[in-house]
Amino acid sequence: MTDFDYSATAELYPSRSHFRSRQVQYRRFNSAAEALRYAMEEMPPELFRGALLEIDEERYEGDAIRALYEAADYPLPRAGRAS
Repeated sequence: MTDFDYSATAELYPSRSHFRSRQVQYRRFNSAAEALRYAMEEMPPELFRGALLEIDEERYEGDAIRALYEAADYPLPRAGRAS
């Protein structure tokens, strides 16, 4: 994942089983880094499980989202998973 563009726009979809939840719905982010931070630090765990992150027509789920967030080249400070 060394060529990953953290500045690309990203779309985050919560778990399909909770997609209609008013708590968290589809969100668009100005950067993949912001989307990753939201998914890992703010999204409730029940919505993270099964969540889908789409960046430049590539899709990432679960372990792939976590790996991008934990990568050495992730550009934002990490607060850790809140949930």
